[in-house]
Amino acid sequence: MSRVAIARLVIIALAAVFALQGGEYSIWNWWELRRAEQREAAAVAELEEVVDSLEKAAIAIERDPRVQERVARESFGMIKDGEFLFRVLPPSEP
Repeated sequence: MSRVAIARLVIIALAAVFALQGGEYSIWNWWELRRAEQREAAAVAELEEVVDSLEKAAIAIERDPRVQERVARESFGMIKDGEFLFRVLPPSEP
């Protein structure tokens, strides 16, 4: 091979290396950004599921009398007429 051909190959190789590694973002940075984007998309999908379940729970509390009764009993200690409420307290320290 002549010196000109070798010089051309070297220039082409350096241009390829610069195209992949040079500039503001290298190919490795691009791959890391893609992985981060996929992680964030998965986190968004998970949060959307949480929001959907919370919306369903809120609608049930607003509209379903059985759910309203359960929440009133569990959260506020409410009872119906004729029922007795027993509270078990932890033993007190002497």
